[in-house]
Amino acid sequence: MNFNPSDDAEPLHVVLFPFMSKGHTIPILHLAHLLLRRRLAVTIFTTPANRPFIAQFLSNSSASIVTLPFPQNVPGHDDIPAGTESTDKLPSMSLFHSFALSTRFMQPDFERALETLPRVSFMVTDWFLWWTAEPASRFNIPRFIFSGMCYYATTVCRAVMMDRLLFGPQSDDELVTLTTFPWVKVTKNDFERQFREPFGLELEFTMKTMLSATNAHGIIVNSFYELEPVFADYWNLNCSPKSWSVGPLCLAELPKAQPEPHKKPIWVQWLDEKLDQGNSVLYVAFGSQVEISPAQLKEIEIGLEESKVNFLWVIRKIESEIFSDGFEERVKDRGIVVRDWVDQKEILMQECVQGFLSHCGWNSVLESICAGVPILAWPMMAEQHLNARMVTEEIMAGLRVETCDGSARGFVKSEGLEKTVRQLMEGERGKGVRKKVKELAETAKKAVEEGGSSWRTLDLLIDEITCMQ
Repeated sequence: MNFNPSDDAEPLHVVLFPFMSKGHTIPILHLAHLLLRRRLAVTIFTTPANRPFIAQFLSNSSASIVTLPFPQNVPGHDDIPAGTESTDKLPSMSLFHSFALSTRFMQPDFERALETLPRVSFMVTDWFLWWTAEPASRFNIPRFIFSGMCYYATTVCRAVMMDRLLFGPQSDDELVTLTTFPWVKVTKNDFERQFREPFGLELEFTMKTMLSATNAHGIIVNSFYELEPVFADYWNLNCSPKSWSVGPLCLAELPKAQPEPHKKPIWVQWLDEKLDQGNSVLYVAFGSQVEISPAQLKEIEIGLEESKVNFLWVIRKIESEIFSDGFEERVKDRGIVVRDWVDQKEILMQECVQGFLSHCGWNSVLESICAGVPILAWPMMAEQHLNARMVTEEIMAGLRVETCDGSARGFVKSEGLEKTVRQLMEGERGKGVRKKVKELAETAKKAVEEGGSSWRTLDLLIDEITCMQ
């Protein structure tokens, strides 16, 4: 049946609980917008330091926000600095697993808050918040896991584990063919060390998140069926729980009012100038959590400068402290360096932006696809190496940077970066992937429109919950 509540029907009530990281929070807030438009009541759980961002994101909406105290001075997790409530505030990503495991101490407050809420029809909690499985069971609330990974990465990880390909005699950079997907080839270096040899907090976190998935009602995936149909079908035919493709969620955001020209951020004004000049721009960003060495930053500087392309480079403030003297002055006519948080989707949607040098976080990949901007893939952590393979080998929406030794995790010299930047922005290979990604952009838009695959999937999910009430 199609979801079409009558005016006097009690709306379904959903609880959303994102993990404390911008990359995990923003897609769930986009999901909140979709659910609100379908007239569901939405309650979002967060912590005091994360509340202002969520409140601003959902301003002028009927969503309720419940704030839970973030655990402080937790035994066994005293390496987390006091007041740290999100991963982007961690002094090092080596503390991630300690931080993630410490969130379990929010469970008693979460349960007490659930008792005070109107009846909850279902909840959607981040995969990393494994401990929400117990409250969901206790209160008999169907729980959906929110996955920030694509089907390709998830199913390839599963296939690798099933075939024990990470434990063979191959070298770290030797290509291995997957039995399940024989056209896919990966290396051991496409996977983080903790996936290959988990121990300590890494092993504890991995086991807890995997076990919690076994009793979930389903998995909500930020992807669209047409992007990766083989891998989506494989999951729902061979794995559990059932998955629901409802993305790209970045397209759920309502268009923003255009500010007066004099009120535009400096980087938007700069992009407007490049558009007026008829120049194309390479957008460069590696996310808020990637740690880049001073030596590698220097090579990026040289590569961008020598490429002679126009570029907008967003960096973390800590990285700007080790910039070379005179770099920004030398490139000022064709390059701008931004040290503040930016609206990445807005940048990618600018007409003059014709390439994205990216770490291939899944949110960034989807935003680039939706904007029709090809990717120059430079994966650095988590499942980004698998995302890069998908982008460059599966959907042909980008190229990949060259490392100096050919390794998946090798050092990138300025000459290699300059070469691949030019290929993307000016070469024939760049033209090919640009054409492909623009086709994918149109498919993505159709998926979230009324009657599209993701639209229908979300309706079916709501229908299923309605029948359970």
